[in-house]
Amino acid sequence: MTFDALANLMRDHGLITVQLVWPESKKRYHSRNPFASSGVVEDPATGASAAAFGAYLRELGFIAENASFTIIQGVDMGLPSEINVNVIGGEPGIRVSGTAHRIESSPDVR
Repeated sequence: MTFDALANLMRDHGLITVQLVWPESKKRYHSRNPFASSGVVEDPATGASAAAFGAYLRELGFIAENASFTIIQGVDMGLPSEINVNVIGGEPGIRVSGTAHRIESSPDVR
């Protein structure tokens, strides 16, 4: 699927962003996070989507009440990032931390 096709699909279905995830193991996932509906090809590190993914796994019962895992993102862009996700029983939120690459903004972005 091309970027334009993904952008059209997202607009047609009212999707703001999508997260494409595949497991390497129960403790390590790989993710790509295009924001095609707004013209962003990909984000190399998306903490908000990592937290949402942790909440999703918790809600579906795919992880224990206390769990931690790592998401690898940005590899295909040449900007690999490692996001650590911690789900702690009794806490409504999800904790994320990790390493990322700085992206310089273009002169057109303010």
